[in-house]
Amino acid sequence: MVTLNKIYTRTGDAGTTRLATGQPVSKSSLRVEAYGAVDEANACLGLARLHTEGEFDAMLARVQNELFDLGADLATPPQDGETHALRMVQSQIDRLEHEIDTMNAQLPPLASFILPGGTAAAAHLHLARTVARRAERIAVALVEAGETVGPEAMKYLNRLSDFLFVAARHANDRGAAEVFWSSGATR
Repeated sequence: MVTLNKIYTRTGDAGTTRLATGQPVSKSSLRVEAYGAVDEANACLGLARLHTEGEFDAMLARVQNELFDLGADLATPPQDGETHALRMVQSQIDRLEHEIDTMNAQLPPLASFILPGGTAAAAHLHLARTVARRAERIAVALVEAGETVGPEAMKYLNRLSDFLFVAARHANDRGAAEVFWSSGATR
């Protein structure tokens, strides 16, 4: 458990922050951008959960908790011989895939692209999906810049947007309230 007795420290006033390892970095670094986007996706899930209940809400709550795990993973650059870092694990990816498959089995096949919207929960889940995709793009850029990101963190980010897409469809009355794209309809 993390205890925060003082919220402001003034240590970031000059535009720097510290990673979980204590290493100082710019607040604009790709690593900070990546875990910041994960935090944004988590906030979007919090909004979606204002409109959900039951097992569906519990599933979203589990994902919210895992997004804190993911943020901790991204905020801790892998180091040789590490033993205490919180890392994403394959079982989290497997559970996410299982939940995608379970929800998708209850949905009609897609006949068109879907516009983000429908129910309030679905709209917020679509927003979370787009933020999750941004987090993944930033994490890829981080790797392309020569930084290390754990493979499970990358896999989880990739599955997360799929999960949120299917969850949004599920939140749209299991597909019945979806809003479909009508190609060229406003020409």
